[in-house]
Amino acid sequence: MPESSKAPVEHDNCIPAVASAASSYMTAVDTDWEATDSDGFWLKRLYEDEERGERTWLMRIDPGACSPPHAHEEFEQVYVLQGSFYDEDRLVKAGEFCARSPGAVHSAASDEGALMLVIYTRA
Repeated sequence: MPESSKAPVEHDNCIPAVASAASSYMTAVDTDWEATDSDGFWLKRLYEDEERGERTWLMRIDPGACSPPHAHEEFEQVYVLQGSFYDEDRLVKAGEFCARSPGAVHSAASDEGALMLVIYTRA
């Protein structure tokens, strides 16, 4: 494959709202994992637009970590990239998808650890 002549991707802590008809890029591998309120749960903020109520994160769950029951005001979509996690209803493995309605109370835990793409959108 020929080498690209394009400029390297700049990185920042998070891509802010993207202007209409524009593209934004970041190198997530170069950003640090941020601790969350739940021990063993980490995130990388990929995109956030507070005004529109949109967030896209990479989330990592350490093996053995468990979050207490909670709910989100937004619609939540989770795609598992590696490992698995479970909630009150089922085990969600790599390659599987979960969507939750706003206000749906749930917990999350993982025996083996997980890496997930998580997208929140305002209801």
